[in-house]
Amino acid sequence: MYLEVSVQDYFWSSSLSEVEKLKVQDSKDELYPISSENWAYWFRKWLEILQPNIPPAQNYELSLRLTGDSEIQILNHQYRYQNQPTDVLAFAALEVNVPIPEVIDSDLQLYLGDIVISVDTALRQARQQKHSLTTELAWLAAHGFLHLLGWDHLDEQSWQEMLKQQLFLLHVVGITIEKQI
Repeated sequence: MYLEVSVQDYFWSSSLSEVEKLKVQDSKDELYPISSENWAYWFRKWLEILQPNIPPAQNYELSLRLTGDSEIQILNHQYRYQNQPTDVLAFAALEVNVPIPEVIDSDLQLYLGDIVISVDTALRQARQQKHSLTTELAWLAAHGFLHLLGWDHLDEQSWQEMLKQQLFLLHVVGITIEKQI
């Protein structure tokens, strides 16, 4: 099994000045910007654990975009009709009503979808939760990844189950956090 993760870090590579980048850089967080290799490792590990819940394939693909509040607000307005920034959006390719074969041809990649995270919002939330920016980004990525795989939180019970699963996924990659669930 192989998972290709395309990371587009438009937030960090954008036209932020060096002073602005230093303001974003969390003093507790030496690992941000997170390397593409770390992102790929986390998603591959999570996929190994969750694979029984998705169509079997030899190869999978997803896209992760790190951006700021202004871009995610545009996307949130366009796709969810909410004209405000949010922390994470997930656009699941598997939600489309297209028949998926029981087993995917080994030469093809099963595209899982896109995850978009606002680093601006993640930084605010990390400070509120008193943990690192890396931890918050991993938390949001796990949340978005679960959405790509069909998880949702339409009621309190499903919300609690999803939060527990996120905590488990972070634990698997060596990140422990204290979230209120």
